[in-house]
Amino acid sequence: MKKNVLIAVLATLLFTTLFWVWYYHPDKQQVTSGPTGTQVVANADVALNKVVSIALPEMIQFAEAEIPLELFYARENLERELIVNTYWHSSTLMLLKRANRWFPEIEPILAEHNIPDDFKFLCMIESNLTNARSPAGAVGFWQFLEGTAKEYGLEVNNDVDERYNVTLATKAACRYLRKSYEKFNDWALVAASYNAGQKRISNFIEDQEVNSYFDMQMAEETERYLYRILSMKLIFSEPEKYGFFPDVESLYPPLNYTLVKVDFDIRNLTDFAAGYGITYKLLKYFNPWLRSNRLLVRPGCEYEVRIPEGQYNNTHRRLRQKASQLQ
Repeated sequence: MKKNVLIAVLATLLFTTLFWVWYYHPDKQQVTSGPTGTQVVANADVALNKVVSIALPEMIQFAEAEIPLELFYARENLERELIVNTYWHSSTLMLLKRANRWFPEIEPILAEHNIPDDFKFLCMIESNLTNARSPAGAVGFWQFLEGTAKEYGLEVNNDVDERYNVTLATKAACRYLRKSYEKFNDWALVAASYNAGQKRISNFIEDQEVNSYFDMQMAEETERYLYRILSMKLIFSEPEKYGFFPDVESLYPPLNYTLVKVDFDIRNLTDFAAGYGITYKLLKYFNPWLRSNRLLVRPGCEYEVRIPEGQYNNTHRRLRQKASQLQ
């Protein structure tokens, strides 16, 4: 009995060994290029990703100023963020898709206010290009706190919160960034001040007797901030180099809409939306700054409301009506 069990065990081990030798035989493998520094070993049934470090560029600029990659910690900080965002596939891919929709709206506003184009990546890392709300109460693409939003000209109340208006929030962010530049005369410090606040950066300069982002000891979040921006700039500029191959057709296109000027009270936004043949849901999607079911307009003021056009004003009800007509 024991002899039969031993033979069975040995036979099983032999069979298993021969199977895996055959399964991973070199003749069955193909090595292809993946993300930068990545090799994909593929056979008929399996693909194994070899995760390695990401090659850093020889030179990179932020707002036309060269980053001192000769500093070991600058290189390591950039490498960290580049690795994080290269291998965080789902998040980075979604950012690339959203950027195709929102950057065409953000870029002209930055240019109009003489803010370097690289600051669009600041917006990207702040909110993932969504109308996010942080635990601290920062809101929108540019993550304004309520007090700062009001200071830079945005309206915030129970009915209207312009932090959710991409156009107006971008203009307010430009005003903040321009004021910071007038104070620090350095775009890297301007980026740091957006994260830590102008006062804190001023204190760092005074206490540490330095005037460079790269010589300054800061909290970890602010220390990483510029490198997060730079990592997204690199990936966005050459996505294929970092293993991202978004089809042009799969990128989110800019939204089509017409602007309707409103200088009168709207007591019921559902009725207002119906008057333009759209749903309350679509009205709120295109105008997330409308925070209630009404819009009260002060004398002498007006708002611009986006009304979706083309494929974007479709509703499920309309689709079902079309389907029933074809039956």
